[in-house]
Amino acid sequence: MFIDQVLIYTRSGRGGDGVIHFRREKFIPFGGPDGGDGGRGGDVYFRVKPTLNTLSHFRHQRKFLAQNGSRGGGNNKTGKSGEDLFIDVPAGTMVFNADTDELIGDLVDKGQTILVCKGGRGGRGNARFATSKNKAPRIAEKGEPPQEKNLRLELKLIADVGIVGVPNAGKSTFLAAVTNAKPKIASYPFTTIYPNLGVAELDPDTTLVLADIPGLIEGAHQGIGLGHNFLRHIQRTKVLIHLLDGLSEDPISDFAQINSELALFDEKLAEKPQIVVLNKIDLPEVKDKFPGLKDALLSRGYPLLQISALTREGVRDLLYRSKSVLDKVPEEIRQDELPVYRAKNDPRAFEIIKTNKGWRISGESIERAAEMTYWEHSQSVRRFQNILEVLGIDDALRKAGIAQGDLVLIGDFELEWQD
Repeated sequence: MFIDQVLIYTRSGRGGDGVIHFRREKFIPFGGPDGGDGGRGGDVYFRVKPTLNTLSHFRHQRKFLAQNGSRGGGNNKTGKSGEDLFIDVPAGTMVFNADTDELIGDLVDKGQTILVCKGGRGGRGNARFATSKNKAPRIAEKGEPPQEKNLRLELKLIADVGIVGVPNAGKSTFLAAVTNAKPKIASYPFTTIYPNLGVAELDPDTTLVLADIPGLIEGAHQGIGLGHNFLRHIQRTKVLIHLLDGLSEDPISDFAQINSELALFDEKLAEKPQIVVLNKIDLPEVKDKFPGLKDALLSRGYPLLQISALTREGVRDLLYRSKSVLDKVPEEIRQDELPVYRAKNDPRAFEIIKTNKGWRISGESIERAAEMTYWEHSQSVRRFQNILEVLGIDDALRKAGIAQGDLVLIGDFELEWQD
């Protein structure tokens, strides 16, 4: 079972107590203090284990306690330190403080570790308190209390290429055709509800890690449907294969919807290189659509490829094209994409100003949505109207007194208001 988010409790080890003890030997009835220090409590670390690709091993254990330090002893014996606790996680795991939502660490590299709870210091024994004025101190320290944290672990798959598209576009079939992954495949939407990873081997020295991301639906950026639970996985990828369903009534509208959802969730996603591919080209009706779709997308700056994930026609060429695009992604951009993206301001916020020309609406999300809407397609226009409602702009305009026929200005676009 794929699990990509979990809540756990961690606690470091308590430091061992220092002791009060005096040297007692034959013929030395009044020996000096020799109470030893307590041992250090164990630390709690997270460590990347390459063989893991899910957080499912946390289903049966949610509490992790490091070993306490041992009590000190006489004859200046220091107590045994508690063993450090290493919690193994897959690469791509982000560790948050569940109480404050603070990002503690982002684990992406093999063997990488982060300290989350530091073990308590061992208490000092009375031998450490002896002075020239107090040669027989009856004082020692108990061990330092442990640190404890409630943590939230989130897994973002680390893949070279993310496969996106509407439900039933054939993403899982494509992944199964080019890798050894065995995703669930069926002819109905939302077959994939968990991300799947696969490795495609182009030649003995070249591989690509691909992630089949569950199909997007309208409103996913707001958490509707599968929502944020899978959108965050796309943030880790460097290149996107945008798979169009050849049997869709309007693949161009689907293309616009997916890109809008990606950009509304995280503007960085809109900057990722995309390879647009029409799937199911083995069907005659899809093959007939290809020339028109190719021209329509090329006019918008997106060359269109064609494949059949079922018959594997064009699949090999697509992989090599993906590798070529991936190689052109600057290394510094790949590294910058690894941490979580958290907007400085609320991207959903907007402002409405009445001008002499009309109603000016400004806001990060709505302006981005307007720029990515294909106004020549009625479904895209209806979807944009839905976005106005979801963001609360529709109600805000009505309350502000907008009237039938008023001009609405969003970025460089001029729209006419109609009830």
